[in-house]
Amino acid sequence: MSSGHSTKQITDVAIKRMKPESYLSDAGQYVGLRVERGKKGRWSFVYRYRSPIDNKLKGYTFGSYPEMKLTEARQEFEKLRSRRDSGICLATERKRDRLDRKILESTRMEQETVSEITVRTVIEFYLSDYIEDKNLPNGRLKAGARKPQGQREVRNLLLGSENRVLRRDGRDNSPMLLQLLGDVPMMSLGHKDVLSAVLSVVDRGANVSAGNMLREFTAAVDYSIGELLPDDFVNPCYQAKGVLSRRRIRLTSTRGNRVLNDTELRKLLQWLPGSLYTPTQKNVIRFTLMTGCRTGEVVGAEWRDVDLDNAVWFLRDTKTNTPRNVQLSSQAVSFLQHLRLNTGEYLFPSQKTGRPIQQKTLTEQAWHMRKNGKFLDIESWTPHDLRRSVRTGLARLGCPNEIGEAVLGHSKGGIEGVYNLHKYEAEARGWLQIWNDHLDMLLER
Repeated sequence: MSSGHSTKQITDVAIKRMKPESYLSDAGQYVGLRVERGKKGRWSFVYRYRSPIDNKLKGYTFGSYPEMKLTEARQEFEKLRSRRDSGICLATERKRDRLDRKILESTRMEQETVSEITVRTVIEFYLSDYIEDKNLPNGRLKAGARKPQGQREVRNLLLGSENRVLRRDGRDNSPMLLQLLGDVPMMSLGHKDVLSAVLSVVDRGANVSAGNMLREFTAAVDYSIGELLPDDFVNPCYQAKGVLSRRRIRLTSTRGNRVLNDTELRKLLQWLPGSLYTPTQKNVIRFTLMTGCRTGEVVGAEWRDVDLDNAVWFLRDTKTNTPRNVQLSSQAVSFLQHLRLNTGEYLFPSQKTGRPIQQKTLTEQAWHMRKNGKFLDIESWTPHDLRRSVRTGLARLGCPNEIGEAVLGHSKGGIEGVYNLHKYEAEARGWLQIWNDHLDMLLER
């Protein structure tokens, strides 16, 4: 944790301005209350105190920001301080509770011998005990290692969901990871089993998904060693990774450079309405072209963040964790006004669940259309290429670089990022209007 910190009274503004690996210490009435921001950007409330048992300085983490509000943290802090003043060492008590839970867990696991523990058991343990939020015995909610969206993505990667690009094999339409590994006992799982599951995804051209799946499964097995699995258990995922490396099979994406020119954009706009994309997927692609946002940001949009009167969409969850206002052209406003009549809480919901559709269903549907010869007959492209095409198209139209970067929500770097704090929102709106007028013109040709 960085040594840079403040000893003034903590405020919400100060918390939000914290840099990763830093902390704030409260003053006055709340001396001992601290907010720490970790390497990955997550905030935690910590009570720093002298143990009444050994007089050593202790740290007791009791909540995450912003899930726990600052006012709630101060109230909880007062309760904790009162308990400490009564002679209780909070950290020691927590260790004792954890030991008690491990003993109970050990008793439960006696009914299921190590030889019977399957891949599914290991994955569920990793998800429920580490990745996902869970309720503690004291009734409080302990935040998982990932944010809600990340929790869903990891569960989808390992156990599958409606997101068939990760869980289904395109040839027989059957569950992929669970079919190959789910019921395999961990003690008999070999690196060839892991390799077979990974290559099943690679064979579909989803190398990044295969890499994500292997990374999370490796972590799941590591997390279970010493808990569900013996201390000397050898994780077969590492040997599988070695084989992949020797075969020079990449599980990462390459830097994209695909840009759709005006001719291709016109073909796309003409083809899209009659394509085999679902109506919701078509809307995601259209809105992506209108705004230049990432499809991963678009699919999660909620109506509570859309202000049609002022033509602004407040984008909460961004790749850079920096919320921003997305300016809406007149075409985008008209599009959303029509969309509002047919949707509920979310702009782009799944017809099955009512929740936002998964970003990767776009890739899955494109894969099926290509396989069946129903895809747009131009050079291969991905949904993210649309964002790059918007940025390049703006440049072709004469949009200044700083405004084009603002449209995409890219942060300014170097000295400019320190001294130029102008957000170019009005300018971005003007150029997005020019861009959308240009798209309309392409259709009229």
